[in-house]
Order: sequence, then C-alpha cells, then structure tokens
Amino acid sequence: MDAVLFDMDGLLVDTEKVWFEVESEVVARLGGTWGPEHQGQLVGGSWQRSIAYMLKVTGADVAPSIVGEWLLDGMEQRLADGVETMPGALDLLRAIMEEGVPIALVTSSLRVIADSVLKSVGREHFDVIVTADDVTWTKPHPEPYLTATSLLSVDPARCAVLEDSPNGVASASAAGCRVVAVPSLVDIDPAPGRVVVPSLCHVDVALLRGLIG
Repeated sequence: MDAVLFDMDGLLVDTEKVWFEVESEVVARLGGTWGPEHQGQLVGGSWQRSIAYMLKVTGADVAPSIVGEWLLDGMEQRLADGVETMPGALDLLRAIMEEGVPIALVTSSLRVIADSVLKSVGREHFDVIVTADDVTWTKPHPEPYLTATSLLSVDPARCAVLEDSPNGVASASAAGCRVVAVPSLVDIDPAPGRVVVPSLCHVDVALLRGLIG
C-alpha cells in the first residue's frame, strides 16, 4: 500500500450537521426553507454546485459570490470553536502513521475551511492536503485524488481511499484507487474494489492493505 487518502467532511469530522445549520440559515436569508432532503443533494459536491442549488431552490436573485460569503462566514464562526472528530478517526490516523504509510487529505471544501478543521484533527497527520482551491474539477471528477497521488508520487492503484459520499467514491474509483466507504447521509453500495463499513471503528491497517491485493 503506497498511501491512504482521506475525505474530510462527514468522514473524519462531524461537520455535516454544522453545514446543515449554516445552509439552513443562508437559505432562510434567501427566503426559502431547507431540509435533510436538500442537504442530501449536496453531500460530497462542489462549492459552486452547492451555491447554485440553493439559488435554484429559493429562486432568489442574489449573486453567487454573496451566497458564498454567507456560507463561508457561517462555517468559520462555528468551526472557530472546534469540531468533533468521527469515532475511530484519530486512532486510524495514528495507526497508519505508525506504519510509515503516507497520508493525504482530499476534500471538496475550500482551503480556509480545511485549515479550520485541521486545528481539531491535527495538520501533522497529513503529508499532502488537496482542497477545492487546488484543482480545476472537484469530486466526482478524479482530479482531486489524482492530484494527491501525483503530489505523493504514488500509484493510485496501490492507494486506499476512505470516503462517505457517492461523489467522493466516484472520484476515487475513477482515479483508480481502492475505496472504503463509510456512508454518512447517503447510502453507498458495495462494488468491486470497494468495501462498505458502518464507521471508521471498523477499519484498520490490515483491512486497507487487503484492498490492494
């Protein structure tokens, strides 16, 4: 196994509920209402797609850049107090580090949000960090994971990816990586080159190595 690549939101940290609070507030400012069925449409998607979806749902005549500022301000305010890591996340990161295997963080969030989250998770766990600011195409396009493997100088086929969303799984699979899916808000089915587990507590280094074959 050449490397292990982690998604962030909903996988390493419990930020989906934070996103829901902020999205609900922004949509209310736009004159609409927001529910779990709406959030499910955005899981693992890009920043631009999320903003476009909110404007479509509300029909509001507000510049996308303004909506983006509202989202970013809301997230930064909440993340300033820290964020809860998902069960098993820190233990798994430490176990992989002890094996000497490189680790990357690959997220569709903006760099400023990733930096805020890393204050809780620990920047020292990651050899490479790839955010929406570092790529032209975000998940489900393979570019984010191909960028990370290129920066690590590793073969995607010998890398294990941990993801919680269908978009993230599609991105990693298209890049040629093996995938462990830990579904958060949207169900994910098992498939060739992919295993599905209920939480990171069910993942260890042996399972990840077994994916590579």
